[in-house]
Amino acid sequence: MLKETIKMSVKEDMDVRPIALLVQEASKYDSEVHILCGNKKVNAKSIMGMMGLALENGQEVELQVSGSDEEQALAGMKSFFGKA
Repeated sequence: MLKETIKMSVKEDMDVRPIALLVQEASKYDSEVHILCGNKKVNAKSIMGMMGLALENGQEVELQVSGSDEEQALAGMKSFFGKA
């Protein structure tokens, strides 16, 4: 399992469209991808779960990735959040 805390740097508010793009990015990988924010841990492949986080630009989140392509998944998620 790989873990990394990042400060989100996204160009637009995390409303429905960007969250859908985030879910698409996470779904590209076989690995499990979770985002931890405060005391919540959400499957990044779940659009409803991600909408429930109400993420904001500049917020710190932890990425947790586990699986056969975890390195690629972590890199892809970091790139999505502007931290590649």
